[in-house]
Amino acid sequence: MEAVATKTILRIELWHAVCLLALVVGFGWSRLIDPIAVLFGGVFMGVNFLLLSYGVAWVLTPLASRGRIKLGVTLLALKVVIFLSLLTTVFFRFDIDAISFALGISTLILAIVVETVSRSIKFGI
Repeated sequence: MEAVATKTILRIELWHAVCLLALVVGFGWSRLIDPIAVLFGGVFMGVNFLLLSYGVAWVLTPLASRGRIKLGVTLLALKVVIFLSLLTTVFFRFDIDAISFALGISTLILAIVVETVSRSIKFGI
C-alpha cells in the first residue's frame, strides 16, 4: 500500500476518534444517547474500516498474483460474514440502543468528510 493511502486511512481514524470522543463528551451526560452504544458503534465501524481498507489495498496491489487476489476476496467475504454475525448477535443478545449505535457509526462518515474537506483546503482544490 502506498504511504499516502496509509496516512490518509490513519488520519481518517484519528478524526473518527476525535468525533466519537466529542459526541460522547458532548452528549454523554444527557439522556439523549447511550454513551456505551455510541462507543460500541464507533469502535465497530473503526475496526471494520481498517480491515476493509487494508484488505482491499492488499488485494488491489499492482503486482498481486492470481492466488493472492482470490485469497484476498475470500478473506474480505469472510470479514463481511463475521461482522454481520457479530452485529446481529449484539442487537439480539444485548440491550443496545440502536439510535446511539447508529450515531457511533455515523462518526466514521463525518470523519471521512472532515478529512476530505481538510485535504481539499490544504491542496486548494
